[in-house]
Amino acid sequence: MADSAKGKRSAEAAQAPPQPIEAHVAGQYIKDLSFENPNVRNLVAGPGEDPNLKLEVNVNAQRVGPDSYESAIDFKAHATNKTGVIYDLEIVYAGLFKIKNIPEQSLEPFLLINCPALLFPFLRRLAADITREGGFPPLLLDPIDFGALFMRRQQDLASREAAGQPKN
Repeated sequence: MADSAKGKRSAEAAQAPPQPIEAHVAGQYIKDLSFENPNVRNLVAGPGEDPNLKLEVNVNAQRVGPDSYESAIDFKAHATNKTGVIYDLEIVYAGLFKIKNIPEQSLEPFLLINCPALLFPFLRRLAADITREGGFPPLLLDPIDFGALFMRRQQDLASREAAGQPKN
Protein backbone atom coordinates (compact mmCIF):
# COMPACT_ATOMS: atom_id res chain seq x y z
CA MET A 1 0.00 0.00 0.00
CA ALA A 2 2.78 2.42 0.86
CA ASP A 3 4.48 1.71 -2.47
CA SER A 4 1.35 2.60 -4.44
CA ALA A 5 0.94 5.86 -2.48
CA LYS A 6 4.54 6.84 -3.21
CA GLY A 7 4.07 6.04 -6.89
CA LYS A 8 0.89 8.11 -6.99
CA ARG A 9 2.60 11.13 -5.36
CA SER A 10 5.60 11.00 -7.70
CA ALA A 11 3.25 10.78 -10.72
CA GLU A 12 1.33 13.81 -9.41
CA ALA A 13 4.59 15.70 -8.92
CA ALA A 14 5.63 14.89 -12.47
CA GLN A 15 2.29 16.18 -13.78
CA ALA A 16 2.29 19.33 -11.62
CA PRO A 17 2.68 22.46 -13.69
CA PRO A 18 6.01 24.25 -13.34
CA GLN A 19 6.18 27.23 -11.04
CA PRO A 20 5.51 30.50 -12.89
CA ILE A 21 8.48 32.76 -13.46
CA GLU A 22 8.49 35.69 -11.07
CA ALA A 23 10.36 38.80 -12.18
CA HIS A 24 10.20 42.37 -11.01
CA VAL A 25 12.33 45.48 -11.12
CA ALA A 26 13.82 46.13 -7.71
CA GLY A 27 15.44 49.37 -8.87
CA GLN A 28 16.94 51.19 -11.80
CA TYR A 29 19.72 53.73 -11.85
CA ILE A 30 22.41 55.61 -13.72
CA LYS A 31 25.57 53.65 -13.07
CA ASP A 32 27.88 55.92 -15.08
CA LEU A 33 27.31 59.16 -16.99
CA SER A 34 29.61 61.42 -18.99
CA PHE A 35 28.77 64.26 -21.36
CA GLU A 36 31.53 66.25 -23.01
CA ASN A 37 31.02 69.33 -25.16
CA PRO A 38 34.66 70.21 -26.00
CA ASN A 39 34.22 72.60 -28.95
CA VAL A 40 31.31 74.73 -27.81
CA ARG A 41 33.14 77.98 -28.66
CA ASN A 42 33.65 76.89 -32.27
CA LEU A 43 30.07 75.65 -32.59
CA VAL A 44 28.45 78.86 -31.29
CA ALA A 45 29.60 80.79 -34.39
CA GLY A 46 27.04 79.04 -36.56
CA PRO A 47 25.04 75.90 -37.06
CA GLY A 48 27.76 74.34 -39.26
CA GLU A 49 27.30 71.12 -41.14
CA ASP A 50 25.20 68.14 -40.14
CA PRO A 51 26.96 65.96 -37.60
CA ASN A 52 28.29 62.48 -38.13
CA LEU A 53 26.79 60.44 -35.33
CA LYS A 54 28.29 57.15 -34.18
CA LEU A 55 26.23 55.09 -31.72
CA GLU A 56 27.34 52.06 -29.74
CA VAL A 57 25.15 49.84 -27.57
CA ASN A 58 26.28 46.94 -25.38
CA VAL A 59 24.30 44.96 -22.84
CA ASN A 60 25.75 43.16 -19.83
CA ALA A 61 24.32 41.25 -16.90
CA GLN A 62 25.59 39.74 -13.70
CA ARG A 63 24.31 38.00 -10.60
CA VAL A 64 24.46 40.27 -7.56
CA GLY A 65 22.80 38.02 -4.98
CA PRO A 66 20.40 35.15 -4.58
CA ASP A 67 17.67 35.63 -7.20
CA SER A 68 19.06 39.15 -7.85
CA TYR A 69 20.61 40.23 -11.12
CA GLU A 70 21.86 43.47 -12.61
CA SER A 71 21.24 44.15 -16.28
CA ALA A 72 22.97 47.19 -17.77
CA ILE A 73 22.88 49.03 -21.08
CA ASP A 74 26.19 50.65 -21.99
CA PHE A 75 25.37 53.42 -24.50
CA LYS A 76 27.77 55.75 -26.31
CA ALA A 77 27.04 58.54 -28.79
CA HIS A 78 29.90 60.36 -30.51
CA ALA A 79 28.93 63.34 -32.71
CA THR A 80 31.51 65.04 -34.95
CA ASN A 81 31.70 67.35 -37.94
CA LYS A 82 34.60 69.05 -39.76
CA THR A 83 34.95 71.47 -36.82
CA GLY A 84 35.77 68.50 -34.58
CA VAL A 85 33.98 66.74 -31.77
CA ILE A 86 30.50 68.12 -31.19
CA TYR A 87 29.75 65.98 -28.16
CA ASP A 88 30.53 62.67 -26.50
CA LEU A 89 27.81 61.03 -24.44
CA GLU A 90 28.38 57.87 -22.43
CA ILE A 91 25.73 56.35 -20.20
CA VAL A 92 25.57 53.06 -18.36
CA TYR A 93 21.96 52.65 -17.28
CA ALA A 94 21.19 49.61 -15.15
CA GLY A 95 18.41 47.85 -13.35
CA LEU A 96 18.31 45.44 -10.45
CA PHE A 97 15.94 42.55 -11.11
CA LYS A 98 14.57 39.92 -8.74
CA ILE A 99 13.94 36.76 -10.76
CA LYS A 100 12.64 33.44 -9.41
CA ASN A 101 11.68 30.11 -10.96
CA ILE A 102 13.36 30.74 -14.30
CA PRO A 103 14.94 27.79 -16.11
CA GLU A 104 18.72 28.13 -16.30
CA GLN A 105 18.75 28.10 -20.12
CA SER A 106 16.27 31.02 -20.16
CA LEU A 107 18.13 33.23 -17.68
CA GLU A 108 20.78 34.70 -20.01
CA PRO A 109 18.30 35.63 -22.79
CA PHE A 110 15.94 37.12 -20.20
CA LEU A 111 18.71 39.27 -18.70
CA LEU A 112 20.10 40.39 -22.08
CA ILE A 113 16.83 40.88 -23.99
CA ASN A 114 13.82 41.41 -21.72
CA CYS A 115 15.50 43.41 -18.95
CA PRO A 116 17.18 45.93 -21.30
CA ALA A 117 13.89 46.33 -23.17
CA LEU A 118 12.31 47.42 -19.87
CA LEU A 119 15.17 49.86 -19.17
CA PHE A 120 15.49 51.36 -22.66
CA PRO A 121 12.68 53.97 -22.48
CA PHE A 122 14.39 55.55 -19.47
CA LEU A 123 17.80 55.54 -21.20
CA ARG A 124 16.18 57.06 -24.29
CA ARG A 125 14.72 59.90 -22.24
CA LEU A 126 18.07 60.53 -20.52
CA ALA A 127 19.92 60.72 -23.85
CA ALA A 128 17.38 63.23 -25.20
CA ASP A 129 17.43 65.37 -22.04
CA ILE A 130 21.21 65.42 -21.68
CA THR A 131 21.92 66.38 -25.29
CA ARG A 132 19.20 69.06 -25.13
CA GLU A 133 20.63 70.46 -21.89
CA GLY A 134 24.06 70.38 -23.54
CA GLY A 135 22.78 72.91 -26.09
CA PHE A 136 21.96 70.57 -28.96
CA PRO A 137 18.79 69.16 -30.47
CA PRO A 138 17.66 66.19 -28.38
CA LEU A 139 19.08 62.85 -29.44
CA LEU A 140 15.95 60.81 -30.12
CA LEU A 141 16.88 57.15 -30.24
CA ASP A 142 14.95 54.66 -32.31
CA PRO A 143 13.86 51.49 -30.52
CA ILE A 144 16.57 48.86 -30.22
CA ASP A 145 15.98 45.20 -31.04
CA PHE A 146 17.73 43.59 -28.08
CA GLY A 147 16.79 40.14 -29.40
CA ALA A 148 18.79 40.79 -32.58
CA LEU A 149 21.73 42.08 -30.51
CA PHE A 150 21.62 38.89 -28.42
CA MET A 151 21.53 36.67 -31.51
CA ARG A 152 24.47 38.55 -33.06
CA ARG A 153 26.40 38.15 -29.80
CA GLN A 154 25.70 34.39 -29.76
CA GLN A 155 26.83 34.08 -33.41
CA ASP A 156 30.04 35.99 -32.65
CA LEU A 157 30.76 33.70 -29.69
CA ALA A 158 30.11 30.60 -31.81
CA SER A 159 32.39 31.80 -34.60
CA ARG A 160 35.14 32.64 -32.09
CA GLU A 161 34.88 29.19 -30.54
CA ALA A 162 35.03 27.60 -33.99
CA ALA A 163 38.18 29.61 -34.74
CA GLY A 164 39.72 28.63 -31.39
CA GLN A 165 39.68 32.16 -30.00
CA PRO A 166 38.80 33.02 -26.38
CA LYS A 167 35.20 34.09 -25.62
CA ASN A 168 35.98 37.54 -24.13
